[in-house]
Amino acid sequence: MSTQPSGKRALKDVQETQLRSVVAESPLLSAFLGRWDQISLPDAWLVAGAVAQTVWNHKFSYPPAHGINDIDIIYFDADNFSEDAEASHSARIRAAFRDVPVWIDVKNQARVHCWYKEKFGYAIPPYTSTTEAIATFPTTATAVGLRPRDTGLDLCAPYGLSDLFGSVARPNKKQITREIYERKLARWKALWPELTIIGWDE
Repeated sequence: MSTQPSGKRALKDVQETQLRSVVAESPLLSAFLGRWDQISLPDAWLVAGAVAQTVWNHKFSYPPAHGINDIDIIYFDADNFSEDAEASHSARIRAAFRDVPVWIDVKNQARVHCWYKEKFGYAIPPYTSTTEAIATFPTTATAVGLRPRDTGLDLCAPYGLSDLFGSVARPNKKQITREIYERKLARWKALWPELTIIGWDE
């Protein structure tokens, strides 16, 4: 006997379908997902701000690429996590997608701990996977990744999609500091004033 999905499962299905629809309508994201074979990196995902901002632009009726400064591609290669290897992949991918009018940031999550302290002022332990890395992203709405699969899009959203589709900027305190979060908020509030902002102490 079949059972009806729970309300939570049904909401998740609706949100995932909605995300796939919004992404399919985005010329910017479709340029990558439609040619994903050219990325050619282990456990690679398109993640973070460009995904969330595409959803916000759709909801608030802004142009699809409004406020999107870069595309973040992450991958995980613990067997070759040298800076030179990452730079080589970055150059290759930027050349392959030279027709895309934004910066492409390619990062091997297996080596983030090598430079994190120098950039942010405190050390972090090595990640063990891309999905672990996504779970540390600065906000719940941007802790999301996607990549093509045979049946559509594979999604990684450790905190769900409710904040994303609710246009809620909420800190994910698993790794970031107040300063990092508030710096992001300053830019976002200027570009997407319609967002609901959750303060660091709320």
